[in-house]
Amino acid sequence: MEQNPYIKQFPELMKGKKVMYVHGFGSSAQSGTVKRLREVFPQTEIIAHDLPIEPHEAMALLRDVCEKEHPDLIIGTSMGGMYTEQLHGFDRICVNPALRIADTMTAHGLTGKQQFFSPRQDGVQEFYVDKPLVKRYREVQEQGLRPNGGGVVYGLFGDEDEVVDSFDLFHEHYPQAIRFHGGHHITDKTFMHYIVPVIRWVDDRQEHRQRSIVYIDYATLHDSYGNATSSMHKAYELLLEHYEVFVVVPTDEAAEARSWIEQYLSAPAWHHVVYTDRPDLLYGDYYVVKGKIDDAMATCLEYGSDEFKTWEEIITFFLRLGGQ
Repeated sequence: MEQNPYIKQFPELMKGKKVMYVHGFGSSAQSGTVKRLREVFPQTEIIAHDLPIEPHEAMALLRDVCEKEHPDLIIGTSMGGMYTEQLHGFDRICVNPALRIADTMTAHGLTGKQQFFSPRQDGVQEFYVDKPLVKRYREVQEQGLRPNGGGVVYGLFGDEDEVVDSFDLFHEHYPQAIRFHGGHHITDKTFMHYIVPVIRWVDDRQEHRQRSIVYIDYATLHDSYGNATSSMHKAYELLLEHYEVFVVVPTDEAAEARSWIEQYLSAPAWHHVVYTDRPDLLYGDYYVVKGKIDDAMATCLEYGSDEFKTWEEIITFFLRLGGQ
């Protein structure tokens, strides 16, 4: 069998914890995202249930599961993201949440006879959506976006989502609204590059874990044409696994850099960009810099020098450190 180039296991991430997954409209607990969660986090208990089509029954089931299982993290996609937002008191990640699911169902013709996208435990393959059912979904959606209780709630929104666009609505109520590159449905690449880093933030916060800090000079990330430098993405992904990574940008390049970072680094760089003209004042562990910084308060790796001519040499350096 050909090895998936994107999927990688993280046995230590969320180790010994419970992660509950809430699937989207017409899906089930056998969805591809559930399989990814179990493959990527082998030391984590993944909880997933087939949701009733009746939305009030679905919410009742989810609240009952939460009361019994006390999940450490809840992840919901699409319609499941709408439900997840309403499960107050838990850390949550809402991916492309259909916060106005009734409107989405009407706009995309999700009425009449429908088929489930993935197999269900009860073997049912079809269901029917009529106006009274849409009305009940509207009743449930109106119970959302009333922040209270504990837990941190992240919203992840694909910039090419062809089904829903609830970024602004979510952001009105929660500050942790983050865009990523991708559409409505979660792919292996989307999951690994954009969702896993957010799960890592949650796990670090829960464990009161402080990672060593790596600053990266914005000038090392791109060439004179604005293209990503060779092996930059590979290095960035590697560093994210072990360090708290920040990109340092001169203030006069802020507008250009903001757009570039959104395009090339996306979700993992959210709140991890420092705009400053005094990089010598940044206190950290390592600093990948183009040029030299006098009196730097971190160990500098001079990108382009004989020792660190490319990102490959920098990757080798950090691999030898083993995450220290």
